Amino acid sequence: MTTSEQPAVTIVVIGYNDAAHIADAVRSALAQGPAVAEVIAVDDCSTDGTGEVLERLAAEVAAAPGASFEGGGRRAGHRLRVLRRTENSGGCGTPRNDGIRAADSGYLMFLDSDDVLPPGAVDALLTAARAQGADVTAGQCVRRELPEGRDTLWRPELYALPALVERPEAEPRLVDDTLCVNKLYRTDFLREHGIVFPEGRFVYEDFVFTARVLAAAPRVALVPDTVYVWHVRRAAKRLSISLDRAGIDNWRSRIEAHRQVGAIHTEAGEKTLASAARASFLDRSVRMYVRELGGRGAEYRREWWRLAREYLGGFEERDFAAAPAPARTIAQVVLAAPEPRDLPRLAALAARPARLLPPYASGAVWSEDLPEVALGGLVTCPIGELPLAAEALLTVGPVRGTLRVRVYELYGRVAAARPVAVDVEWVDRHTGRTVTSDTTGLSAQGSAWSAEVPVDFTALAEGDLAVRDLRLRVSFADGGHTVTAPQAVRTGLRRAAVFSRRSGALLVQPYATVDGALALRVAPGLRGALSVVRRRLRR
Repeated sequence: MTTSEQPAVTIVVIGYNDAAHIADAVRSALAQGPAVAEVIAVDDCSTDGTGEVLERLAAEVAAAPGASFEGGGRRAGHRLRVLRRTENSGGCGTPRNDGIRAADSGYLMFLDSDDVLPPGAVDALLTAARAQGADVTAGQCVRRELPEGRDTLWRPELYALPALVERPEAEPRLVDDTLCVNKLYRTDFLREHGIVFPEGRFVYEDFVFTARVLAAAPRVALVPDTVYVWHVRRAAKRLSISLDRAGIDNWRSRIEAHRQVGAIHTEAGEKTLASAARASFLDRSVRMYVRELGGRGAEYRREWWRLAREYLGGFEERDFAAAPAPARTIAQVVLAAPEPRDLPRLAALAARPARLLPPYASGAVWSEDLPEVALGGLVTCPIGELPLAAEALLTVGPVRGTLRVRVYELYGRVAAARPVAVDVEWVDRHTGRTVTSDTTGLSAQGSAWSAEVPVDFTALAEGDLAVRDLRLRVSFADGGHTVTAPQAVRTGLRRAAVFSRRSGALLVQPYATVDGALALRVAPGLRGALSVVRRRLRR
């Protein structure tokens, strides 16, 4: 047994009413190998049989050869222990705290009942923790959208290469990774500093826990290995607490969590981390909620706006300056306007990549009646970062379609760079793969540039239902380029049936995304059409 494999880690798995998934989570923890001394599964007083699933699994593990371990801590026992709460806590913090108190090992990590640990995760974290003498060791997390299986790396800029951070203030980007589950903690470090999660029903409890960890000035090791798979089930009957953003209470909870994060860093004398956390709130939270704001009811929008203005009013200038230009501009509009306004423009600016839609006021300000909101870095940035705006009209014919795109001028920057061509790319929503790409020249038309390309729907079809996002890569005379997602011209959003050389018929549905960009659903034949109907009914 190697040094990294010596039993040293407790994995705390928490679950509530998740009998369908929790066994997979626990098995993924047990499968990490001999480095895992114990798995503590905490059932938060479930009513669906989750506790019984865990008890049966514990009995199986106990009966397996080599199931017991000689503990170096308070007790020796089996590799799987089940703790069953007699009263539901209402959140994730209390059961995790139960696990912290019960842990016997030198290191500790957390796992949610509907997620899994990939093979080798514990060894990768433990090896780095011991080699670097780290109090906290963090690795790459993958967000996996189910059932599609699309993977997105979580904060990949932090985990590109192995690194050692002597103090968190030396790497302020650590505040961006608010997850508690992709990390290995030295158990005594948590106990010596009294670091626990907020108790009871507290949404975004991991934000506060992570702030408490960073405020204690740990030595942090970063590894590029994938150590956690976060399953995102948006079609689930019961969304996770953090994904359920339909009600205004979720926004209140997010603000309260961030308010506590700022206070924790400030009280610890870590002004750099406090400012970085507020800048992250602007770039991550505000942009995400603003993209969805146009689809909410009027009462929600007014209350969201009021709460945002109240919270952002306490930010310092350095907090705004540390945020990217799109996030900074959105916050300035919210602060300048007493009521919700310009929601389509704000949603497009909140998108990634950001888009600054017309109309453009003179003097590079947001609008003629909000001259205090200067566009600043939005229009003075390098051409590759320019929040270029474009629109797209898709006309669906009996066999194929015609896409007309129009690229807008932006305070003289586009004309000065001399656009020469555009790559029209249809990208698979679930994999990020470019499915088709057509390059064509751009023709100047007054203060805009336009192009027209055919669309082969058969080439875009795949499986029962294909979802394609449209991207434009605009190339300039000097060899530079910028990428944008064109706004959908609403008059072109009509569902239609077209002939296909492969499947006989296709159901084609152009639509506008939550931030207004053009996207396309393609379903082959009757089976595909029924798939579209079923998905719409589920939503």
